[in-house]
Amino acid sequence: MLVRPLPTGRRSPMNRDRIIPVPIRPWPGVLTPLWWMVMALRRELFGFRFDYPVDAVPAAGPRESLHYYVYSRRLFFDAMEQDGDGIPVHRSRTLRTYNPAYVAWYGLTSLERWLRGEDSDGRRTFLQQVAWLESHAVQRADHSVVWPLTFDWREGACALKAPWISAMVQGLVISSLVRAHRITGERRLVDLCRGATRVFEQSIEDGGVRTVEAGGVMYEEYPGFPLPRVLDGNLFGLLGLYDLWAETNEPRVFDLFTTGVAGLRPVLPAWDYKGKWSWYGSHGYLCPPHYNKLNSVLLESLARLSADATLERYADAWDPARLTPLGRAEVFLVFMYTKNRSRLRRLLRNGR
Repeated sequence: MLVRPLPTGRRSPMNRDRIIPVPIRPWPGVLTPLWWMVMALRRELFGFRFDYPVDAVPAAGPRESLHYYVYSRRLFFDAMEQDGDGIPVHRSRTLRTYNPAYVAWYGLTSLERWLRGEDSDGRRTFLQQVAWLESHAVQRADHSVVWPLTFDWREGACALKAPWISAMVQGLVISSLVRAHRITGERRLVDLCRGATRVFEQSIEDGGVRTVEAGGVMYEEYPGFPLPRVLDGNLFGLLGLYDLWAETNEPRVFDLFTTGVAGLRPVLPAWDYKGKWSWYGSHGYLCPPHYNKLNSVLLESLARLSADATLERYADAWDPARLTPLGRAEVFLVFMYTKNRSRLRRLLRNGR
């Protein structure tokens, strides 16, 4: 089985670390959809923060480093619960299932907290997540290794049917396994990573995550058509490729990384809103603050690793700290307008 049944009843004592919140408890029965709608509007209207806590980690990158490039005690955790074994479960209005990206993210964050002296169990928690990822790796007939998402998903107009793969998942898992190899010395973890890079060589039509736009290569978080073009998934994938190259010094992996950076550079203007903020892919609305800050921080890390001035320029432009009060007001109003316009269009389309 790819995914075990969700354990029930017993709760992991690791909930005490407060990274993953207490279980989500929506209003019961017919009120459940209303609860999710109220929470979404509350988060968008009252939770819009220009100082969202997502930070770059300059110590990440060298072969001897265990640090990851991004650190946040909040990012993604509001969509997680823990099962009885301490593995995060993706929880939303329509889902309660395992998501390998969240497992890897929880592990990397736990490791960072251990490195900072904030959690004495963080190293153990990290290796626990890696063990789950290793046990759920799937080797395909083409010898690629993937961590499929086992639920159907709609991202804008793109409908993905289970099982599907993601550049974001592959990148985060590679970054996790590389750091686990640095801790344990287990060569099988690097072998899994090598297999995981194969989907970056394959087009979407051939079961991979690779697309070509204007002659440049992109790695897709949502590999389906029409392309949602969500930026952070591509950036997570690139960082995973860099980590494996730093560990192995293999030219094939470095070529995948540099090809992806070269393909990203000329298309970054498509995500740019007036040099102030980023668009959420092709969805037609500005990024929520956590995604915009994440885009900025990921680009900052990639610019540092690749010495690419274009990536650095957009990382700086999308840094919320650079906004004037008038710029902040503009971004908030445009976000609210474009987000709710997109929501209304979706409701009307689904109601037909």
